[in-house]
Amino acid sequence: MKSERLLIASVLCLSAGLGLIFGYCHGTAGASFGWPLDACSLQISTTTSGPGAIGGLALTVLGAFLLVCATLVAIVSQILLSTRRKPAP
Repeated sequence: MKSERLLIASVLCLSAGLGLIFGYCHGTAGASFGWPLDACSLQISTTTSGPGAIGGLALTVLGAFLLVCATLVAIVSQILLSTRRKPAP
């Protein structure tokens, strides 16, 4: 299997999963800035309910798994490609 197809499938699954998660989420976000930099903070609180909770999580996990598989397939194909080349005389 080509790694390009796996990469496209992983991007589609990740974007659909995160879209479901953030589409059904409700929560708050806040940022505060100060000096010294230790006083700066970023707080994000999200809660997802409905189809986004199960479907979004499943699609995101599947997309991450496919991304790892695509990376491994690309690495193996590059290694096999470099070993099959014969040096020029």
